[in-house]
Amino acid sequence: MKTILVMLRAHADDWVRLLKLGLPEHAVVTDASEADGPLSYAVVGKPPAGAIAALGRLDALFSVNAGIEALLESGEVPDDMPLVRMVDDGLAAGMLEWVMAETLAWHRNLFDYRTAQLERRWAPLAEKMAFERTVCVLGAGHLGRPVAEQLASLGFSTRAWSRSGTTIPGVASCRGIDELPAAVEAADFLINLLPLTPETETLIDAVLLRRLAPGAVLINGGRGRHVVDEAVMALLDEGHLRAAVLDVFRTEPLPPEHPFWSHPGVYLSPHVAAPTHPATAVAAITQNIRGFESGMALRHVVDRSRGY
Repeated sequence: MKTILVMLRAHADDWVRLLKLGLPEHAVVTDASEADGPLSYAVVGKPPAGAIAALGRLDALFSVNAGIEALLESGEVPDDMPLVRMVDDGLAAGMLEWVMAETLAWHRNLFDYRTAQLERRWAPLAEKMAFERTVCVLGAGHLGRPVAEQLASLGFSTRAWSRSGTTIPGVASCRGIDELPAAVEAADFLINLLPLTPETETLIDAVLLRRLAPGAVLINGGRGRHVVDEAVMALLDEGHLRAAVLDVFRTEPLPPEHPFWSHPGVYLSPHVAAPTHPATAVAAITQNIRGFESGMALRHVVDRSRGY
């Protein structure tokens, strides 16, 4: 009997229950000492230092998060042990909902109207059609592609930038660092859904942001380390950015002294844009394990050379 270790701080009981239902022929434990023999798999979030190193060789390590930089940077995952990132429909659906909600709210001036309401001002603003707005989505993978597709379907002039230049119908695709300036040039919305790699860290700096249209909105659902915080605040203060909608940060929870909390141009949420839902996530892990044990290759294994 193969054994799955669940190393999660929150909702571990739900994960154990669902894994037992999905893989009844496997043992599922929350403590390695409970295993009757070697562990085959581990399901982890952000375990404490030393926890993964203590497990020994596994057939695969499954991350419950789309981002796996913390696991790679820990140095505890052996190069020859498959690390599987979370790719599931529930996570993608959550990100799509969050990005569309934020984009449409700013597109239709809803936050301005809320401010006017509280000031008892009847203040209609000039409204634009979607085709009059240019949107650039950074990232065209499992998260970015559905967002670009949906924005294009609503009529936004949509560009998607990625490492490989993924082709998306109705979307202008841009590839590689040389095409990044053209991708963001004069965009009204910059939506970041990139994975974090050495190449994408601090990618969203003052130089890049100044290429956006005056009054543009930055929406970051990728990683906090993609963004140069000081550049965002400076361009907000200058008025070049209309708003910065941020769900992820360099340090989480965001420290109480961080100026993002009180900056009037920053609209933040506590890393909730695309939470991992146990039901859909376990279904994805179960399907992957079943395929692997029937002789298929594991899906969504991290390419260490790319960092995702």
